[in-house]
Amino acid sequence: MRITNKIMQRNSLTNINSNKELQDNLTTQMSTQKKINRASDDPVIAIRALRLRSNVTEVTQYYSKNIPDADSWLQVTEDALKNTSAIVTKMIEQATRGSNGDLTSSDRKIILEQLRALGDEVYKTGDASYAGRYVFTGYRTDTSLSFQEETKNIKYTITEQLDKSAISDMTSVNIGALGKWTSANYDTDTDLAALNESGVTTADVHRIRLAYEDLDEESALKIEYTDGSGNTQTFDASNNVNSTDITTFSGKDAYAYVADNADAVVLVRDTGELLIGENVYRKLMDTKDDPTTSTKNEAEIRVTYQKTNFTADDLRPEHYYACTGQKLIEDTATGNMVNDGDPINYNQDYLKGIVDKQSIEYDVGFNQTIRVNSTADESYNLGIGREVDDLVRALQNVINLEETRASIEKKIAGTTDEAKLTILNNQLVAANKAFDYAKDLCQKRFESGITSFQGYLDDTSLAITNVGTRSSKLELIQSRMQNQKTTFETLKSQNEDIDITEVAIQLSSSEMTYQAALTATGKIIQNTLLNYI
Repeated sequence: MRITNKIMQRNSLTNINSNKELQDNLTTQMSTQKKINRASDDPVIAIRALRLRSNVTEVTQYYSKNIPDADSWLQVTEDALKNTSAIVTKMIEQATRGSNGDLTSSDRKIILEQLRALGDEVYKTGDASYAGRYVFTGYRTDTSLSFQEETKNIKYTITEQLDKSAISDMTSVNIGALGKWTSANYDTDTDLAALNESGVTTADVHRIRLAYEDLDEESALKIEYTDGSGNTQTFDASNNVNSTDITTFSGKDAYAYVADNADAVVLVRDTGELLIGENVYRKLMDTKDDPTTSTKNEAEIRVTYQKTNFTADDLRPEHYYACTGQKLIEDTATGNMVNDGDPINYNQDYLKGIVDKQSIEYDVGFNQTIRVNSTADESYNLGIGREVDDLVRALQNVINLEETRASIEKKIAGTTDEAKLTILNNQLVAANKAFDYAKDLCQKRFESGITSFQGYLDDTSLAITNVGTRSSKLELIQSRMQNQKTTFETLKSQNEDIDITEVAIQLSSSEMTYQAALTATGKIIQNTLLNYI
């Protein structure tokens, strides 16, 4: 075969270019430190790289973003619950002090102020937020747990779903005319002038303590229950249901009135107490659930009422009950508050027995989630504040009667008129009797308050334990994600990254080969066919 100069040139250039391409590839690998720069360089490495990069991205999202966010949420929740636990613990301490029968007037006033301060503080911790989202309000993370300011432009129609365990027995002291005693009218007021110890009595009543006080008129009040025949029965404004904010009926307070009227149902609006007579009590206590019906709870007692005036730190009903909120505006013509737009319904499925646990979960691993939130019903029970209200009222009654008794004694010390002294002495006997009754009832109420607060503390402790359990689980997941992140990054590096030492040697070798090829080609190209003839 004849080898021409053209063939020699072409073969030499082809070999030099191949060597140069290898040198360029190695140089690129050295600069990028990657085995390939395009998928066509090595499809197998490219496909594996895509998969490993996807794994690394997912793990990085879990480890660097989701898990820290979840941990922060849990930490905020735990801190708030621990503060709540500390507050309820202090309530137990004050209830224990209040149950002491040998308190002085100064002791009572200190306990009263402490309880009020604790009652004002307990729900504020429930408004804890993380990254602008409230942590105890379920899916309504943009709505605070409690009202932030006094609100009078929303009327809520609230339905509490209770059972007969919500009915309690209580004793009330009826002090009669003693409540209006002053040094100026003690002998001029007919009722006061005739007052003696028989004018002070006690009344035993049955009570349902509703979740709120300062309620609206009784027109919306309705009590529904299922009788023994499976029929729904109702007490409302059309059948012997009354309400009051001054607790007075025919010269008696509401408690005495209900104690004397077996069919009575009275809503004490200012205290949020629903008092029921003996006959009504028996009907409600006869309710029981039928195990053969799975879609209805026959033991349920539903109480529906309305409330418009909410103070700052009152808990929002939509986080707890089936309710309807109606915005109100002032009618400029009449000055009355009228409806503004359509009402907003909340939690209506509760009335069907469907309770959706509003759990917020974070993806923290491959096919793995963790719940980060605790809902208000787990620890911020409305009964905590209502229990404080009961204790404060009981203690305030004792303080008021003690002050009234001291005023009567002071008046007696400065009076010489025998007729007036007789009136004052009768009033003092009545005041002593009322004070002894109120003091005894207050002591018993504080004793029961210890048990109630302990139950709320147990609920809060359980919520703290649940959060701690989730945090511990999250730590384990975080450790595993860290290991997986390291593993995937190592595999990714092994798949994509070059061995710098090896490539450097290859590059040096290719450079020497390239230079040698140039030298050899230069010498060969100098020869022609004539040199071989």
